[in-house]
Amino acid sequence: MQKVAAVQNQDFNQPKGIQRIRRLPDPALGALWNSIILDDRLKAQLLSQAMLNFTMRGKVDRSVIPLHGVILLVGPPGTGKTSLARGLAHRTAETFPGGGFRLLEVEPHALTSSAMGKTQRAVSELFSQSIAEAAAAGPTIVLLDEVETLAADRSKMSLEANPIDIHRATDAVLVQLDALAEQHPNLLFLATSNFPQAVDAAFTSRCDLVVHVPLPDREACGLILKDCLVGLGKTYPAIARLPTLSGFDRCAAECVGLDGRAIRKMVANALASSPQTAMNPERVTVEDLLAAARAAKAGRISGGKAS
Repeated sequence: MQKVAAVQNQDFNQPKGIQRIRRLPDPALGALWNSIILDDRLKAQLLSQAMLNFTMRGKVDRSVIPLHGVILLVGPPGTGKTSLARGLAHRTAETFPGGGFRLLEVEPHALTSSAMGKTQRAVSELFSQSIAEAAAAGPTIVLLDEVETLAADRSKMSLEANPIDIHRATDAVLVQLDALAEQHPNLLFLATSNFPQAVDAAFTSRCDLVVHVPLPDREACGLILKDCLVGLGKTYPAIARLPTLSGFDRCAAECVGLDGRAIRKMVANALASSPQTAMNPERVTVEDLLAAARAAKAGRISGGKAS
């Protein structure tokens, strides 16, 4: 249902490099915000910084506070950074009723090219034309997923893979961020990266806030696991009772070291623990969950990490 809603809520004929355009607020994205189990203080900090972008930037000179309108989320794969960013876009727009917000999701890989100079031109056109035009039309939030693709650390580039063009593409991103910060105070970038060490330092220095999204701790693992089981319980009622059983705490403890995505996939593995359980998921037991959690962690230790 969420995919259908996303298509219905999408503006078409988006330019190159823009994967999707959504009108905000979007309840489907609000569900994503709620599904990411994270310290409430971090969520409040993210929302407050995003709100400040749209309340203060147009009123205070940048010589006083040089805000660029960029928030960067970093952390291990599977911790929900992209979902959190999408949810943050919804929550921000929700705070400003009738604001006419839109979310632009950038597809960074659509901008790269092996031809000399093409990546730089594509990046420049995306920022100076497509994003600028959207911001001129109203409050705009831009999701830059895998931002290291567009703002690669120039100090670590090898002489292979056309480094000159990649270098120039990063230059173009930085120049455009500066220009957009000056011209469009109603524009906010939400960037994510699994590899913050691969992001150019000049990009990071332009970020108004950098937040590390960690792997879930013991309590968060329990909340993620419970949320998943209760959600399954809407279809298979018996599964919703599992969090009340005595062995549930052991399952949650065994999940420590897994990311949120891996925990939810581990539950699916438990449902596939036998042909009988796959045919009737309500047969799943706490022991099945515990075995699946141990197997998931063993897979990580042996090198089967999520990407």
